[in-house]
Amino acid sequence: MLRRLPVLLVVAMLAAPLAMRAQATPDAGQENARQARAALDAMVQALGGQAWLTMKNQMRQGFVASFYQGKPNVGTTKYWEYHAWPDRDRTEFTTHRDVVQFYIGRAGYEVTYKGKAPLPPEQVDDYLRRRDHSIETAVKLWLNDPKTILVFDGQRMAARHLADQVTLISAQNEAITILMDTQTHLPLRRTFEWRDPVYKDKNLDAEEYDDYHTIDGFPTAFTITRFKNDDMTRQYFLVHVSYNQELPADFWDVEAAARRIKK
Repeated sequence: MLRRLPVLLVVAMLAAPLAMRAQATPDAGQENARQARAALDAMVQALGGQAWLTMKNQMRQGFVASFYQGKPNVGTTKYWEYHAWPDRDRTEFTTHRDVVQFYIGRAGYEVTYKGKAPLPPEQVDDYLRRRDHSIETAVKLWLNDPKTILVFDGQRMAARHLADQVTLISAQNEAITILMDTQTHLPLRRTFEWRDPVYKDKNLDAEEYDDYHTIDGFPTAFTITRFKNDDMTRQYFLVHVSYNQELPADFWDVEAAARRIKK
């Protein structure tokens, strides 16, 4: 009995810190979540606050360059991109704007002089995946879901800026990570992981935001760089941006666009 006593004392000594840590964990977790929410709230205010949250639509005009294995392809493509929350997107290409791609709900279409045709499923999946993990979706949907877990990851470097890093984890165990400039609170980088449906390996999708200009009261990144598994895939250079436009009643109607373009 005497020989067992030291063992029991050791067990008791080890158990006490574990109990203390278990009691402290909820408070520590709540404080961490509070820091994460505060960082996200500061980001929303920096982007325009309530006006940004209730924005009707936005239009971005510019040029896009594509890359393969991190190396640029020749030339750029001119485009006009329109977005209305939550699920209406329209992009017009070429100088004559006679190639138009729509993502309405969960479907994607392309309209040319040949008429309307569905976009390839893998292209639609890629687009919707990025829209489902955008900063806008993170703030307007995930942040308002009480089941979403918020994690403040501390400070990191992003695009040569010191940034606060926050990760949102949804009830479906998906995650979006956002890095925000510690001074301006504007987003610098957004990342998420997704599993390839064929090869089953994980891929990292990232966007970086730079060269901010304030347009109609909304700070706007005029350079957006997209990465897949740390390889640059696209870079967008904006030349004109506008918000809350009065658009034609049939602007999001794919059939109406097909009637106008078809020759």
